[in-house]
Formats: sequence, C-alpha cells, structure tokens
Amino acid sequence: MPSKAWVLLIIAIIFEVSGTTSMKLSEGLTRLWPSVFIFFFYGVSFALLTLCLKHMEVSIAYAVWSGLGTFLIAIIGMAYFKEPVSATKAVSLALIIIGVVGVNLTGTAH
Repeated sequence: MPSKAWVLLIIAIIFEVSGTTSMKLSEGLTRLWPSVFIFFFYGVSFALLTLCLKHMEVSIAYAVWSGLGTFLIAIIGMAYFKEPVSATKAVSLALIIIGVVGVNLTGTAH
C-alpha cells in the first residue's frame, strides 16, 4: 500500500492537471467557471504538495509532481485538444518519465 505522502502527491497531481486543463478551457480567463476552477484546483494542489513534503524529499516530490503533471497534460492536449503528435514529442515525454524515475530511484526515505 502506498504511503500517505504518495497518496497526497498523486491527488495533488490530479488537481494540478485539472488546474492546467482549466487554464486552456478558460480561453484566456474569459470564461468564468474554468477561470474560477484554475485557482481552486491549483490551491488544493499546492496545499496537498505542501503536506506531502512533510514526509518526502522536495526533490523527489517536485520532480514527480511536475514531471507527471507535464506528461499527463501533454497526453490530454493530444487526445482532447487535438494537439499534434510527433516523434520528437513522444521521445521527449518518455525522457521526462525516465528523469522522474531516475530522481525517484536516487532518493532516500525522509
């Protein structure tokens, strides 16, 4: 079973991805509810990330939070917003995941 810190981190990532998706849906802060959701989702995400840092190294938590968030947003962009897919983009996304795994493997328990 994953530790409490990892559960908090995964939930924080979900809220961060929701906030970034809301940015796109807000159309430059011109749509009310997606604009409001940006601040709500990011507020919850940062709060959960902060709680996670009580039990996890900042380098690992932030690498996972930003790396997986970036990866998921890229997938959403390609699937939902019909952004172009290229070999370079796919390789770059794979490198992000490799980097997150690498940082995680070098960490120690807090």
